[in-house]
Amino acid sequence: MKSIEKDLVIVGGGAAGFFAAINFAEQQPNATVCVLEKSKNVLSKVKISGGGRCNVAHAEFEPLALAKNYPRGHKELRGSFHQFMTGDMMAWLEERGVELKIESDQRIFPISDDSQTIIDCFQNEVNRLGVKVITNCGVNNIQPLQSSEYNWEIETSEQVFHSKKLLIATGSSPKMWKTIEKLNHTLVSPVPSLFTFNIQDEKIKDLAGISTEANIEVFTNSDRGVPKSELNALQSSGPLLITHWGFSGPCVLKLSAWGARTFYKLNHQFQLKVNWVPEHNQESIIPILNQLKLELSKKQVINHPQFDLPKRLWQALVSSSEIENQIIWADLNKMQIRKLAQSLTNDIFHVNGKSTFKEEFVTAGGVDLKEINFKTFESRIHPNLFFAGEVLNIDAITGGFNFQNAWTSAYISAKAISDDF
Repeated sequence: MKSIEKDLVIVGGGAAGFFAAINFAEQQPNATVCVLEKSKNVLSKVKISGGGRCNVAHAEFEPLALAKNYPRGHKELRGSFHQFMTGDMMAWLEERGVELKIESDQRIFPISDDSQTIIDCFQNEVNRLGVKVITNCGVNNIQPLQSSEYNWEIETSEQVFHSKKLLIATGSSPKMWKTIEKLNHTLVSPVPSLFTFNIQDEKIKDLAGISTEANIEVFTNSDRGVPKSELNALQSSGPLLITHWGFSGPCVLKLSAWGARTFYKLNHQFQLKVNWVPEHNQESIIPILNQLKLELSKKQVINHPQFDLPKRLWQALVSSSEIENQIIWADLNKMQIRKLAQSLTNDIFHVNGKSTFKEEFVTAGGVDLKEINFKTFESRIHPNLFFAGEVLNIDAITGGFNFQNAWTSAYISAKAISDDF
């Protein structure tokens, strides 16, 4: 089988693969580059992200602050973000006619609210630059070559490619991870990240759709070999959404990302403490409740929500504190006050499993970061081999951060490859 010779072969036709191909071809217009994608469609994750609107980035413009949103990779990306980050990506897209907007939660979308706008931009660029994109082209094997000109042989079902440089941007593909392991790279085993909590509790069964600010923290009574210090570190705050299956929202998703490996050890079963009034704790809220007992003495407790809590949530918390519907504030005894304080600030739920967060599927795991030079995203084991995107052991909380890793790693690797030509 005659080999096809290229200056750069990119394995993976997703966000990182396309962005690397475009940036390399722009810097080296006379070089030959192709993208190999195993499925029939490219940019599939771009298509469905952000509910089909494509959350391209997050409006955080300081490298150190941006890096704090990555449970895996935050130390390594701090330097990388000084080379290419949010503002650079926004400028890149806007220079190519993609208008962007920053929403109130700081997520960045195309003004069109259509991910196809981003896909069309990328497709137009690869067409303009002459990048060859080959679909239905899964890679079966990769091996280094002992050649003066070509460094890599990439074998597919139909063709064999010989390439000077190789960039792998295949995300969490199990098949490609095995291929990478054969190249003596270490792969950190994958576990789910970005998921919601399954909770069956009478207290919240009729509260689906309610969202409120909350603090949450993890503890467990079962001994699964997880140090208490590791559990105590798992805390999060922000909007919590009650769903038909349990808890979701930014507060929960952030915690699921930071605790991905711990939750995996716990088989996604643990106890969760919820503080529904984050500005208070159990002791500080008791004097406030006693003051309300005086001020609202003749009013029924259940019908007068406090602390800006949604009415249905307040009523559920009052009922769970063993306060009957007809009870007025003046008739609350010390035990009921203490139980209400506990329900408001130290509410306990049992998490029994996880659910995938909409179309966002993120895996914690990938190529060990110690084996990557983060100034270039080149392998420390094999020269002329580069990695970009989620194939690395890098993942982030929701909100556009995972795409930013793709853009940054793709841009830096493309520049490093170009600089070597």
